[in-house]
Amino acid sequence: MKLAILGTGYVGIVTGTCFADLGNDVICVDNNEEKIKQLNSGIIPIYEPGLEELIKKNRQNERLSFSSDNKEAVRKSDIIFICVGTPPRNDGSADLTGIEKVSRDIAESMDSYKLVVEKSTVPVETGERLKDAIKRNMKNDVEFDVASNPEFLREGSAIEDFNSPDRIVIGVESKKAEKILCELYEPLNAKIVVTNIKGAEIIKHAANSFLATKISFINAVSNICEKVGTDINAVAEGVGLDPRINSRFLKAGIGFGGSCFPKDLQAFIRISERLGYSFDLLKEVEKINEMQRALVVKKVSDMLWNLPDKIIAVWGLAFKPNTDDIRSAPAIDIIKRLVAEGAKIRVFDPVAMENAKSELGDQIIYCQDAYEAVEGADCVVLMTEWNEFKELDWQKVKDIMKQPIILDGRNIYDPDKLKGLGFKYTGIGRQ
Repeated sequence: MKLAILGTGYVGIVTGTCFADLGNDVICVDNNEEKIKQLNSGIIPIYEPGLEELIKKNRQNERLSFSSDNKEAVRKSDIIFICVGTPPRNDGSADLTGIEKVSRDIAESMDSYKLVVEKSTVPVETGERLKDAIKRNMKNDVEFDVASNPEFLREGSAIEDFNSPDRIVIGVESKKAEKILCELYEPLNAKIVVTNIKGAEIIKHAANSFLATKISFINAVSNICEKVGTDINAVAEGVGLDPRINSRFLKAGIGFGGSCFPKDLQAFIRISERLGYSFDLLKEVEKINEMQRALVVKKVSDMLWNLPDKIIAVWGLAFKPNTDDIRSAPAIDIIKRLVAEGAKIRVFDPVAMENAKSELGDQIIYCQDAYEAVEGADCVVLMTEWNEFKELDWQKVKDIMKQPIILDGRNIYDPDKLKGLGFKYTGIGRQ
């Protein structure tokens, strides 16, 4: 099939590349001409395992191209996926100006039947507004359909998630649109959930909000465990083995971040309020996540007595491993709080440090590896559970630190082992 992907952010570039790899002809479009120039030169603007090789392969096979011309891409394509950003406004609601802009480009360019698909995460009822906007701006009297097809790609495993999805959700208004999308996804041999457009729009927000709820729930339980003297890891395992609950997203830590959970949680709260329902449960989820970041700062302060002029090493800046994404990353927020308290910060992350510089500037020291970060440090805080932080020479770490103190923000280390080596260990919900 001939596809246009409008927007080459994380979702757009991964989706477009994977569709091309299935044998479709794909044009990925972005109004950022510098980004398109980089992509056409083989420079990939995001870090995602396997993506660079997949883009190179499909460009060589002439199934994938990059352009800054929305209108030309629309004319050449049968299916148009809208993958533009929907960032949060100050009140937490989604900013849909990008959706509105591309809707005009689509409307003005359509010269034959087109299937226009929302891929961006949008509030319920956006499909109706998108359809109306296209109708108002159409230059030619041609048939079109609007559909919703939310993405469920996890950063760090996005290509695998695309090729082996848990489910594919499509929201449609016509049998023709349903048939086209089912044929497009047929090679993946996955479960397809067909609903109306509003249902598909709600599914994405509800899914991410539920996962955020699981994380905040186990973080709340971790505080109880810490107070009574038991280990949250054992408690989480006992709870997660119940198949009705399962263990995924049931790991205590420093809280959730990234481009999806915080944004989608806020948006769902605002959507509910607009519809006349106060979603207080999600407000508490948000509150618990904020408290978890403050808890980390308190733990560091308690371990060091006073924060001013203390040297604190931070392992990990990205919101999760295998990505360079620092959007709403707990580490960035926590570092800013520690700096405000007078602490001196030394950091290392395998891939996210360049992105972090835009947020943290020169107020911290960026190091070449995990060992350089802890040199002379009074404390080390693990923020992101990269694999390379799991297997370290702990004797070397202890020897080069000023004080052998560690805050394990992801509960990946064995407390008894580290204590046996002479470290003062603190975890989340652990003794």
